[in-house]
Amino acid sequence: MMRRRTTLLTGCTALALALGTTACGGGSVSAGGGGKALSGQTVTVAGVWSGSEQKNFQKVLDAFAEKTGAKTQFVSTGDNVSTVVGSKIEGGNAPDVVMVPQVGVLKQFAEKGWLKPLSPATRKSVDAGYAPVWKKYGSVDGTLYGLYFKAAHKSTVWYSPDALAQAGVKPPKTYADLLKAGHTVSDSGLAAFAVAGQDGWTLTDWFENVYLSQAGPEKYDALAAHELEWTDPTVVRALTTLGKLFEDKQLIAGGRKGALNTDFPGSVEKVFGPEPEAGMVYEGDFVAGVAHDQYGRTIGKDADFFPFPAVDGGSAPVVSGGDAAVVLKDGKNAKAGMELLEYLATPEAAAVWAKAGGFLSPNKKLDLASYGDDVTRATAESLVGAGDSVRFDMSDQAPAAFGGTKGTGEWKLLQDFLRDPSDPKGTAAKLESAAAKAYRD
Repeated sequence: MMRRRTTLLTGCTALALALGTTACGGGSVSAGGGGKALSGQTVTVAGVWSGSEQKNFQKVLDAFAEKTGAKTQFVSTGDNVSTVVGSKIEGGNAPDVVMVPQVGVLKQFAEKGWLKPLSPATRKSVDAGYAPVWKKYGSVDGTLYGLYFKAAHKSTVWYSPDALAQAGVKPPKTYADLLKAGHTVSDSGLAAFAVAGQDGWTLTDWFENVYLSQAGPEKYDALAAHELEWTDPTVVRALTTLGKLFEDKQLIAGGRKGALNTDFPGSVEKVFGPEPEAGMVYEGDFVAGVAHDQYGRTIGKDADFFPFPAVDGGSAPVVSGGDAAVVLKDGKNAKAGMELLEYLATPEAAAVWAKAGGFLSPNKKLDLASYGDDVTRATAESLVGAGDSVRFDMSDQAPAAFGGTKGTGEWKLLQDFLRDPSDPKGTAAKLESAAAKAYRD
């Protein structure tokens, strides 16, 4: 799951990093009091990030190293973080910290007894800087295990202003207008959307935005908890709505087959790369990082977004996601790992990646001026301002076997639906069967 952008470290943050202090305020790492209290220790961090996203997170780890003297090592797990981390624990090679991208995986890790509760210093930072919803998603049975360091605003549709201008199209306010605008764009010579069907998680995000707007937040919460079955008419209705997009060859770059062969970075390239094939790509705020870092697009000028539009008279959806840092009991340097989380909980740490780009923090104490462009700043303000009304990514709340594993569960079934969207009811039945098994296990 790629997310990114670039800017220079300036002002107080740069000074703080250079001096190894917390001159900017907002808390401190206890090990950092002496400057190099963790010298000689290596903190191993595992996560799904790769490419520019991994590079930008490394800047945060480097800042921690400068502050404490610790060395850091990042291990990219790929999408199957649960499987990879489980095998490392069994092999006696557990990382100290894992950046967990799914609420369901965090819960799974906690229930298996793999996690250490977060320290009093980290809990204090979370209470002071985060809306209660983020603490809720980081807790299992009332114990806080996960710190949401990075968040995503997953209700954004990114577009090429030139492409829409040439088609004479303005950002739509409703889903029906979105499809209508898409046809106008395709008539002008470009496909409307690049869809990253090779990555099943992007399809779950499409479904969740349609479902939240169309069915409403109460049904969304019930389906996320599997208190509502996937065979419910609201699910069939949302799949039918999504199927109208999937089956329309005019709207998707390369058609359904092309979409199934396009990964997330490739979908961004089809809109913002040197040879555009589509005018729009739906995904989270992290699209901007790829557009900027990989293709030199200026955010707000030749890459912009509009909110995911309201569906069938519902409210416009606000779906979020996030990566939670957890500490493994079996890590060789779990104590140093906990020190890392105390640092990640500070606005100082968030400012490092915010300035690098491709990042949103749920920490309301982070100065919005830390973000490198007005579009990202506005997106961050929207996310933090939404407070407890944000709905967390549904698939990320599910057990990993259903909502977070490549080639199985919801990811695969929605890929199958993209391949042939003719039977929404049958797809809903298959989703319910897979969900029932995963929640039961």
